[in-house]
Amino acid sequence: MIDPQTLDTPLNQLSDDQFKTFFDDFMGEKGIREQSVVKGRVIGINDDWITVDISYKAEGQIPTSEFRNPEGGIDIKVGDEIDVFLDAMEEEDGTLVLSKEKADLMKAWDEISKAVQANQVVKGTVVARVKGGLQVDIGVKAFLPGSQVDLRPVKNLDKLIGEVFDFKIIKFNPRRGNIVLSRRELLEQERQEKREETVGRLQIGAIMMGIVKNITDYGAFIDLGGIDGLLHITDMSYGRLNHPSEMFEVGASIEVKVLKFDPDTQRVSLGYKQIKPDPWEDAQFKYPVGSIVRGKVVSIPDYGAFIELEDGIEGLVHITEMTWNKRIKHPSKLAAVGDVAEAKVLGIDVENKRISLGLKQLEANPWDIVEQQYPVGSIVRGKVRNITDFGIFVGIDEGIDGLVHVSDLSWGSHSRHPADKYHKGDEVEARVLSIDKDNERFSLGMKQLTEDPWYTVHSRYFLGQVIEGTVVHRTDFGVFVEIEDGVEGLVHLSELAGGQGEDWFARYPDAAKIKAEIIHIDSHDRKVSLSERGALERASGDVDGYMARQGETGARLGDVMGDLTKKLKGKRVEE
Repeated sequence: MIDPQTLDTPLNQLSDDQFKTFFDDFMGEKGIREQSVVKGRVIGINDDWITVDISYKAEGQIPTSEFRNPEGGIDIKVGDEIDVFLDAMEEEDGTLVLSKEKADLMKAWDEISKAVQANQVVKGTVVARVKGGLQVDIGVKAFLPGSQVDLRPVKNLDKLIGEVFDFKIIKFNPRRGNIVLSRRELLEQERQEKREETVGRLQIGAIMMGIVKNITDYGAFIDLGGIDGLLHITDMSYGRLNHPSEMFEVGASIEVKVLKFDPDTQRVSLGYKQIKPDPWEDAQFKYPVGSIVRGKVVSIPDYGAFIELEDGIEGLVHITEMTWNKRIKHPSKLAAVGDVAEAKVLGIDVENKRISLGLKQLEANPWDIVEQQYPVGSIVRGKVRNITDFGIFVGIDEGIDGLVHVSDLSWGSHSRHPADKYHKGDEVEARVLSIDKDNERFSLGMKQLTEDPWYTVHSRYFLGQVIEGTVVHRTDFGVFVEIEDGVEGLVHLSELAGGQGEDWFARYPDAAKIKAEIIHIDSHDRKVSLSERGALERASGDVDGYMARQGETGARLGDVMGDLTKKLKGKRVEE
């Protein structure tokens, strides 16, 4: 306090201690102290300095730069009252050291201190990325750790620079100028409040709004407000969906239906397609059997093609219903994913959600007109499409192949394998033998193009004639030799020139040429008996041996032919 006695004493007669006491008490009454914030009035402005009167014997100056706004202008004018920081009183030259920035800083620290004591939220602007987190301006510079930025780790902190958020002060040390903030605590508190509110509204069947929070291969997590629910990919659409990202993106607001909710674990299962009616409910009325439908090919497995008729309804065109042509090996030869196609409804199973479709039914069945185009007995021409052990297939028309059975290739009873004479792509002629439209079978014959050579065999061959033929077949009783196309003769073991040694098979390979004498002809039973021995004896001039063997042959010819007939009949039955 000021000593009243000192007021009657001139100031210049006071001791130093007395003057200091007087000055401090006097300035304290006016609220003016060093290192404190005081009120002042702007009395002058120029490019470099702002002059401020704080009601003291001297005036103070503050650099104009402390008052410039971001645009470079000055937001004060002469006469404005402002808060300034009295840094020092220079008694020697009578000047005051003032600062506007320090005043703002002191005020900010004071407000922050009050906010800490009251557990209040402060607002700040993210200004920079620093090691371990972000720097935030809340009036003073504060540190926001990366772990406290959000509920989940933020991969790109730079994108938050310039953003304004509310924060909670979790550490405050004014002496060290250390302030640590948290945004996560506020978000967790807000989330908990929302969770409690959301749980109160959650019930099976409820329709709720949510935000897509995360997308995975198997679904999407939807934030319902403080609690997340899983929207599985199977509950997103009635139709085909390869990945959830085809329908949704993170941050999108969507309407979902609560399918399941466990209050104990707070797990929520959501549905999106369940908000809309199931398209299969009226499918049998929209797609009756026999109707023509239109859709897009969405999948092509080995066994057919799936056509999407609408979202949630697909029909299968089995490969057997794609074309009348049975030579198609894979559906991709006829259709591609993305194609728009028309098909006929062949069947519908609403319970199992299946629709059978057909493409070939939109075209005429070639078998319906095959009898008119190719009557029995007519001659057709086509290319060999396939060769098997039992015959060859000849392409007659698109989707129609005729079979020439091996028995109808030649009049010969021991025809060679079809591949020995025919190749794929060969153009051939054949006669129509029969047509089975129901079983889609078309039988052809090539030998029927010519007359049966056995009808006139006696006009071309006679007993004792030596012919040259080709070995076409070997049995345990002899060798069959082709004399001409369709006519074969048998050289019995006893008539082979080399005898019946163990290696006789090796001496008569297939396609080998052999000369033999005709010793018997039976056109009725289609048999010719040959003798290689006889041909050799005639060629060597052995008349006696020839004549002797003729008698021997005549004596046993009946027995030989009888045995041969039995064996041939048995052989034909086996074949």
